[in-house]
Amino acid sequence: INTNSSLRLNIFSGKEKTYQAWNGVDEAHLATNPTYNLSGTEKAGTPYNNETDNYTQTHYQLFYNKSINEHLSFNVATFLTKGLGYYENYRANRSYVNYGVTTSSIPKTDLVQQQWLDNDFYGGIFSVQYKKDKNIVTVGGSLTDYKGNHNGQVIWAANGGFEPNQKYYDVNATKYERSFYTKLQHSINSSLSIFADVQYRFVEHNMPGFKANKNLVVSRKFNFVNPKLGITYNKNGWQTFLSYAMANKEPNRDDFETSVTTQPKEEKLHDFELGVEKKKTNYSFGATVYYMLYKDQLVLTGKLNDVGNAIRTNVDNSYRLGIELQGSYVFAKWLNASANLTLSQNKIKEFTELAYDETYTELAFKHSNTNITLSPSVISYIQFNFIAAKNVEFSLIGKYVGKQYLDNTQNEERILKSYYTQDIKASYKLQNKLFKETLLMLSVNNIFNKKYTPNGATYNYVYGGVLTADNYYFPMAGTNFMISLNVKF
Repeated sequence: INTNSSLRLNIFSGKEKTYQAWNGVDEAHLATNPTYNLSGTEKAGTPYNNETDNYTQTHYQLFYNKSINEHLSFNVATFLTKGLGYYENYRANRSYVNYGVTTSSIPKTDLVQQQWLDNDFYGGIFSVQYKKDKNIVTVGGSLTDYKGNHNGQVIWAANGGFEPNQKYYDVNATKYERSFYTKLQHSINSSLSIFADVQYRFVEHNMPGFKANKNLVVSRKFNFVNPKLGITYNKNGWQTFLSYAMANKEPNRDDFETSVTTQPKEEKLHDFELGVEKKKTNYSFGATVYYMLYKDQLVLTGKLNDVGNAIRTNVDNSYRLGIELQGSYVFAKWLNASANLTLSQNKIKEFTELAYDETYTELAFKHSNTNITLSPSVISYIQFNFIAAKNVEFSLIGKYVGKQYLDNTQNEERILKSYYTQDIKASYKLQNKLFKETLLMLSVNNIFNKKYTPNGATYNYVYGGVLTADNYYFPMAGTNFMISLNVKF
């Protein structure tokens, strides 16, 4: 660090081994045994005890900031993120042919598989900023590359037949992104300011095969122009703003695993926002109205790809319309509160649900004006802060999330129920005692031991001519706590 510049190097790494609970809890077990875990139960008798996710990630980051003069400054950063890991599963009665073995006299076996990901993500970002009089001009961009190898190995088979480290799939994927932007902020007078921002993004995906569809080769390029415009008015503690932004987003890697002839399109979003806020010494309040209009949003419809996996497909028109309310108030030096509330409609104008019957025939069911998956119409939050002493603070936090649908059909049998939870946080701060600052924090979450499920999934099908669905849930923990210690030198 010197007068006009700084150079910083960060290196940090983490390793995790986590038992899998990805399948969720079915409805039959949710009420009686919400901690039931399907992972590992393909093994006869006791579940396989190493049904785990294992992953190590290491980050290398270099930052340089330079102030050339009072008007001009720039910053640049380079980074490399390396990841390596696998998840391990027990699989029962699996066909040798599906694992690339054609020489076995026995058609099937129990086995343990590991599916590996070896990936590198690297690149750089930069920006140059010029400030003078009533203008701020910023020019910047990023150049990033992602390279990932996906491969699978069988580490044990009940009936043998596999060579050590033999891979039953080995596919690569790359993603290149180049983006550049220019942003202008201009103060018309002491109360009125405007901004304009335009970004260009180039994205290229290359995927010469997938785990379950090795012959599907996908190479897609996308060119996006994303503009933003806004105006802000400030006077007498009031602030009002109006903005518009357009954003384009490419499909995810899994979305491309459809077929050569039915590849997904990019999503487009038009976002309109109007907000007002009032700030005083002891209180503040505000409201923001937003309208988010999607074109070709990617959603789950029930459609399966060529190898039977669920995929997202584009829907023509959908939107989110809502209002966000927020406020805070200082009652006394020892007591203050803040709260927010969001009311919204999140709709798909026309939606075709696809399901498959016992003969694997695809059936279509049309819906209109249905709720978007996992999009509650009501979300609220309230927090009270009590300053018990100079360095001691307690917080009481309440959160409410309204009912959510597990898919886009707005079917009342495929829902997550609304829930309300309360947490308590306590903090104790010491300054210039052994260290420059020491902060000890205790969080007790879900203090009333509420049983609730904030996430889930549903799988539809037609059986005996009747459309039905199996729901799976991810219940949250009951009362739980966390202690943390932060030290500044």
